[in-house]
Amino acid sequence: MILGCIADDLTGATDLALMLTREGLRTVQSTGLPPDDLDVSNVDALVIALKSRTIPAADAVKQSLDAADVLKRLGAQRLFFKYCSTFDSTDQGNIGPVAEALLGMTGGVTIACPVFPQAGRTLFMGNLFVNGIPLSESPMKDHPLTPMRDSNLVRVLQRQTKLSVGLIGYATVDAGADALRKALESDRAHRIVIVDAVKDDHLRTIGAALAHLPLITGGSGVAMGLPQAYLAAGLIGQLTRAAPRMAAPEGRRAILAGSCSAATRGQVKAAIAAGIPNFRLDPLEIADGVQNPSQLLQWVDRQPADKPFLIYSSDEPEAVRIAQERLGRDRAGIVVEHLLGAVAAALPARGFTRLIVAGGETSGAVVQALGVKALTIGPEIDPGVPWTRSTSKPDVALALKSGNFGAEDFFLKAWDRLS
Repeated sequence: MILGCIADDLTGATDLALMLTREGLRTVQSTGLPPDDLDVSNVDALVIALKSRTIPAADAVKQSLDAADVLKRLGAQRLFFKYCSTFDSTDQGNIGPVAEALLGMTGGVTIACPVFPQAGRTLFMGNLFVNGIPLSESPMKDHPLTPMRDSNLVRVLQRQTKLSVGLIGYATVDAGADALRKALESDRAHRIVIVDAVKDDHLRTIGAALAHLPLITGGSGVAMGLPQAYLAAGLIGQLTRAAPRMAAPEGRRAILAGSCSAATRGQVKAAIAAGIPNFRLDPLEIADGVQNPSQLLQWVDRQPADKPFLIYSSDEPEAVRIAQERLGRDRAGIVVEHLLGAVAAALPARGFTRLIVAGGETSGAVVQALGVKALTIGPEIDPGVPWTRSTSKPDVALALKSGNFGAEDFFLKAWDRLS
């Protein structure tokens, strides 16, 4: 196994696993530390999905180091720490503390590059842009857990780590792999270096130049160039073509949306406009017990079997703020996650085998409730979002979508990639 990956949330892990699969690495994703019986003999990359993005930094560091130890024992020659392409992290962490701890294990230097041009995430002179808008002016500024109020990632990351953070700018990356490699080798002052990129060619340059590093940190985009670089270096024997469609178990369809991101709100509106049966969750009513699993499952049982339904809590920033003020920031999200998890756990017995889940925290809650331990990676629906299938019971196909990802018609078209 050439590459062992640690992702700070479930949908981010799936995003990375998709990128590696699409570029030719045989990749498996585990939800949490892999089960003891997971066979990696024919695997090029293993992605471990943690739920560490917003937990206390010390806990995130411990979980990440535990995952790294497992990956090393399984034979991983390189490590990759994956975080969101919008660098979701408060001034207390967790990107900086985890990267620092992993560097303590691997030694050397590393880079930080959350760029994903296909999803509109670009980095120029150390400043992160979302669809051409500075991060601090984008909808991410209102994220309920990790509001991003600074677009300069050198500053953001430096506030999170004792290690010195540097920058390799656009001109050097655009000059090619040799220029980038030399720039990193000549920089003796910094242990972590932000690397600019504004297009896919830059990401492939980064892969070609830096595949030798024992640790790389970034979004899924920076993994784009690694498989070809590993092949060129003789670290793997071949690249494996990804299939355009995925076989899925026969059964009913459902959509569970817990994200309040602008992208997911648009997808919810499009689904409702298309006539998909829907049920809106209210965190305050959940906390009061008015909305509960029994009530929702009674509603589920009344829905037509020939079309999907949508259960969602997605709402505008002002409504999220009110719920957080009433319940507390963390509890407002937790009550929704627990309810959606409880509903998801009851769906397989009702014949549901194809599920779309929107939101990283929600996806984590659903997968945990279902008891899914590992996933094979299927075809891409939209940039960063594939179908996956559980490797054990329950046999379900899952599209685990980051809240920020996917076109407006995602909930409508995703089913077409299944056979």
